[in-house]
Amino acid sequence: MRDTLREALTTAAKGPKIIVASSECMLNKQRRVKPLFNSAVKAGERAVKQRFGVDEDVCTGDHACIRLSGCPSLSVKQTADPLKDDPVAAIDNSCVGCGNCGEVAEAAILCPSFYRADVIHNPTRWDRWKSGITMAVISYLQRRRDRRRPSFEALA
Repeated sequence: MRDTLREALTTAAKGPKIIVASSECMLNKQRRVKPLFNSAVKAGERAVKQRFGVDEDVCTGDHACIRLSGCPSLSVKQTADPLKDDPVAAIDNSCVGCGNCGEVAEAAILCPSFYRADVIHNPTRWDRWKSGITMAVISYLQRRRDRRRPSFEALA
């Protein structure tokens, strides 16, 4: 990007110059940020890495997210759910965490199946406490849901 701007500002060609860019190349950003992130983790500092995913249970399989974002990390995979005929969207490990897929899905109100998970390296006491409370609430809600579900085993 820097070279493109320099060329546009110093070229001998007359007339207006237009540069269209939405953001920094995520591969270049990853090459720049990754060593800094790794050194911070080694130094014992709290560092957060964002990971993105698709919830298979929520994905309807319309693949609008793949068509709109054009992200190479988005692909399709077959689901084990016998009630779903279409394959669901999936994000593979080549994801650089740009967030474009989730932004497109949210902006177009396409798909609630995208989620972002923050992976915390060297968590603080607050992070550990908050995680414990979150897991306790989720466990309680899951147990409550299981108790309220009808059981068909007694009928068999």
